[in-house]
Formats: sequence, C-alpha cells, structure tokens
Amino acid sequence: MKARTVLSLLLLAVTCPAADHPIQVLKAGDGGLDLVRGAGQPALARFLYTDSHGRPYLHPLRSPDGKAVLTQFSPGHHRHQTGLYWGPTRINGRDYFHNYNQKFWSDTKISHHVVAGEDHPTTIRSVSDLLGARGEVILRDEQRWSLIDHKSYYTLDLEWKGTARVDVTIGRYAYGGLFLRMPWKRGIPAGCINSEGLKNQAGEGKPAKWVDLGMQVAGTEKMGRIAIIDHPANENHPTLWRIDGQFGIGPALSRKGDIKIPRGSSRIYRYRLVVYEGDHNRALVDKETKAFGEK
Repeated sequence: MKARTVLSLLLLAVTCPAADHPIQVLKAGDGGLDLVRGAGQPALARFLYTDSHGRPYLHPLRSPDGKAVLTQFSPGHHRHQTGLYWGPTRINGRDYFHNYNQKFWSDTKISHHVVAGEDHPTTIRSVSDLLGARGEVILRDEQRWSLIDHKSYYTLDLEWKGTARVDVTIGRYAYGGLFLRMPWKRGIPAGCINSEGLKNQAGEGKPAKWVDLGMQVAGTEKMGRIAIIDHPANENHPTLWRIDGQFGIGPALSRKGDIKIPRGSSRIYRYRLVVYEGDHNRALVDKETKAFGEK
C-alpha cells in the first residue's frame, strides 16, 4: 500500500466570478486541504484522510460566519460516521460505509483541482482505490467537491464518479452513499424537513428532492442548517432518504434497488449542500435546487 500523499503543497488562490467572494485552498497542518476566505481565517471546510481513516471526509464544516462547527467526527453513537463523507454500504458484498480503514480504502490522494481557462468554482478532489476481500481493486472512487461562497450562505457540490475494475453491484440497502453527521446530542433543538413537507422521521425512507436539517450547535444563537439536494440527473431521482434517530441524514444511494456498474464503465452522482443559519428558508433551498438542476 502506497504512502499517504497530498498533492497540494502551496496556498492557491482562485477567483471564481460565479461566487460573491473568492475561496482559497490552503494545506492544513494535518495534511488536509482547507477551503478559506483568506489566510488567517477559519476554514469553511477541511477535506482530509489519515493513516487510520483511508476514506476521505470533510470535517469540520463551519457555519458561513466561521464561528460554529456543523459536523461531528466519530461520535460515540456512530463511530464510523466522519463528518460529511461518501461511503456505499454494499459493493460486491463489502461494506464501505461502516469501514473506513485502508483495508477498504487504499492509496487515497487529495488535491486542489484546477480547470484552466474555464469559469469554475474552487474545487478539491480525491481519488481512492476500493479493495475487495483479497486486496484486489474493485472500484476507483473519485470525488470532486466545489465551494461557492455567497457570504450569508455557501454551497458545496459533490460530483462522485465510480469506475468499475470488475463487474460491480452496489447492493440494495437502507442507507449508504453521501452522509452527513451534525453534532447531535440528546435534548438539543434539532429537526429536518424535506421538499414534500415531511418533517423529521416522517421523511425516513421517503422520496424527496432535498432534505434540510437544522440543529442548535455551539458558537451560534441561530440554528445551524445544511440542506442536501439530489440532482435530477441522478438515477432514481428523487432519491429515498436516510434519516436516523440522531439526525444523521443522507440520500440512500441504493435503497430503491441494486445498482450495476459493468467492468470498465463508470457511474456519476451529483449532490449540492446549502449551508446557512436560522429558520428553514424554503425559498433559498428551492432557488439553489433550480440552479443546481440547470448545471
């Protein structure tokens, strides 16, 4: 297994005309990549992996003012949940949702992704090899995360690409794929609503274009909010959703049935997160849903 590698070594500033404010990428002390408004400011998001966690993840994810942390890493009630991450639960029978070590996620590399000469938001990228039970590579996992800052809120887009090295089946399961763990604890104000108006556990396993989760977290008097939007081009849109008893949420990738990726072919899924504070803002989430669907 190759040594851990980080490709971005310098502070790279990128101005994105599509954004209200430019975002920079800075190498963090732990080898991760920070998405920041400027040097000396707290990262809105950090993207990393470690020797013990070969699966890449984002943590912390902060509120738009940078004061509140909106994600939680490996809580006692779900040790495998690492902030914001991608992890299918059944790929050829192997579980990449509950298992994040390098026996499952191998040779991970992260980098600052630049598309020269085009109008693109600031983007970071990871590449990992997903290993089968005998240590063979069964799937190449590629993630591209792009952040656009609107000051009072920001959006974070994921494009996931899975390329099969063997015939791959992502087996039907109640959860797995993109997943968000906010810092829930018993007794705090928390709740979610989906595009169909269903609240909290009423939305578990139901189809929806988006789910908006709000939670009272340290560092802000307002509710910290993250909405996850399913792209209309994704297979089985609108997706079914996982909403667990501690308000961990995510689009359930294969809840409607098996997903087949023949050897040598690829599958792409796209999602958008809207990060903001306060009461649920349906107008904002619907606006970003429409804009995302047009991309």
